[in-house]
Amino acid sequence: MSILIVDDSPDQQLLLKTILYKAGHQDLLIADSATSAYAQLGIDQPQHNPHAVDLILMDFLMPGIDGVAATRHIKGLETLRDIPIIVVTAKTAMGDLQAAFSAGAMDYITKPVTSTELLARVNSALMLKQEMDCRKAREVELRRSNDELHRALREVKVLKGLVPICASCKKIRNDQGFWQQLEEYIQQHSEAEFSHGLCTPCIKKHYPGVYPD
Repeated sequence: MSILIVDDSPDQQLLLKTILYKAGHQDLLIADSATSAYAQLGIDQPQHNPHAVDLILMDFLMPGIDGVAATRHIKGLETLRDIPIIVVTAKTAMGDLQAAFSAGAMDYITKPVTSTELLARVNSALMLKQEMDCRKAREVELRRSNDELHRALREVKVLKGLVPICASCKKIRNDQGFWQQLEEYIQQHSEAEFSHGLCTPCIKKHYPGVYPD
């Protein structure tokens, strides 16, 4: 799974990258500003092939657009709002953390970063992202199945409206103006199948000895 590290400090970039790479996270992207992160995500500076990102480690304090504003912008986009964002910060005042959470961050890591805390929070966030991806895939499959069902139901033939029928021979006049046998017409306009037999009045009429008067 891909992790985007957003930090303006080369030393902090190297520290995070080294810890994550040694733990087996090899798909790592680096951005030295929010603007650079936007470009990699295909925001504001759309790329033909923006990177697919599963987790963002966002520095809290950066020149220009800070981590809180960048988090709010990313979370405001429907295509990216499911990406977990962990704020990496030396500011632990309640107001600063509340601002990060209000912007959409799911967690935070305090500086100086330790490998134990970083990996624990990263692994937890990636597990959440996997579960969200699976849920979205199930929802897509469910919508596809429902669409197929609705298409099938629309294709089912249903008899409705006024059907002209002969009062004598019981033939039905079709849409082309020709008279058809009743069972032939129904088979063409429905999914019904027929089994033939004789009703009691017809048995009495054609086989009078079967039912004595």
